[in-house]
Amino acid sequence: MNTGQLIGYARVSTGDQEAQLQRDALADAGCARIFEDKASGKNTDRPELHAALDYARAGDTLCVWRLDRFARSLIGLVSMVDTLRERDIGFKVLTGALANIDPGTADGRLMLQVVGAMAEFERSLIKERARAGLDAARAQGRTGGRPAVMNDDMLTVARARRAKGESVNAKALGVSRATLYRHIGEGA
Repeated sequence: MNTGQLIGYARVSTGDQEAQLQRDALADAGCARIFEDKASGKNTDRPELHAALDYARAGDTLCVWRLDRFARSLIGLVSMVDTLRERDIGFKVLTGALANIDPGTADGRLMLQVVGAMAEFERSLIKERARAGLDAARAQGRTGGRPAVMNDDMLTVARARRAKGESVNAKALGVSRATLYRHIGEGA
């Protein structure tokens, strides 16, 4: 049984999101220190997670608000929990899947694998549905993304001015210089 301190780890996917709910829950659970990353789950470079793992000592417990804040795939989850167990560091999930289950026991490890596999399966289903939706939209002639800033008329005028040796003013066209350069080249 771990008798060290609780160390919290919080993660939000984008800079626009706020981790206050996670921080509050981790603080209420008694975490002595909380590390926080702002990175997509796909992003494997999470400096604060590495800092939390470096900070943790034998007997400590790494605590996360929800399982999906810690690992994105079953392989990643099992690998990280194995690494923690090898270092005699516990793992605790406060809410959702695996809340109050000890992954250090055989039963807890089984639950960890089942829940992790289900989460990975759900992510795969979401990807497949998104891909199918995009394919269906393309089949109907629709494309995603922002509409083009420069239309064909603007490009024709810009290219004609450039061909005559005249300068092309991005501001006069109502676009940024970067947009203009991207469409007709650096010599605008």
